[in-house]
Amino acid sequence: MGITQPPLPCKLIVGLLGASGTLVDAAAGALEERFGPIDARTALVPWTVSAYYAGEMGDELQRQFASFARLVPADELVALKHVTNTLEAAWRRPAGRQVNIDPGYLTATKLVLATTKDAGHRIYLGSGIYAEVTLAFEHGSFRAGPHTYPDYAEPDTLRFFNQVRGRYLRQLRERAGTR
Repeated sequence: MGITQPPLPCKLIVGLLGASGTLVDAAAGALEERFGPIDARTALVPWTVSAYYAGEMGDELQRQFASFARLVPADELVALKHVTNTLEAAWRRPAGRQVNIDPGYLTATKLVLATTKDAGHRIYLGSGIYAEVTLAFEHGSFRAGPHTYPDYAEPDTLRFFNQVRGRYLRQLRERAGTR
């Protein structure tokens, strides 16, 4: 029989997708008000992965990934997703969302995203929220799985999350009092 242990805190991350760079910046600012400072973010880049959001957000979308300085317990993911859903609703227009915010967390071994959509590879967490392992850390780098969204599998995105992982590991060492 295994002995339960509390998990290490996680690095809060978000994927931001918006109808404009201005909206992505506003969403990032609103997230910082709630979760504290962003400690790393990618450049804003055009999102050309699919036309999935074109009907509600238009076809000139901007993508950005960010991580937060504060570490969070993994079991806060459900509450985090509800907060981001509320923020998305604040920018909603009659045609639909103008900003999509995908919260998740990063650990030494994986990147987990929260979602409201069920699928065979997702685990129900409660309160209408599911989780999926989007990236796994193997052989010195994050790797995409069979269900990973294409933009999370791009080399620049993987590089970013590898850097965030390095920052996360340093934070854990500092919390433990080791360098």
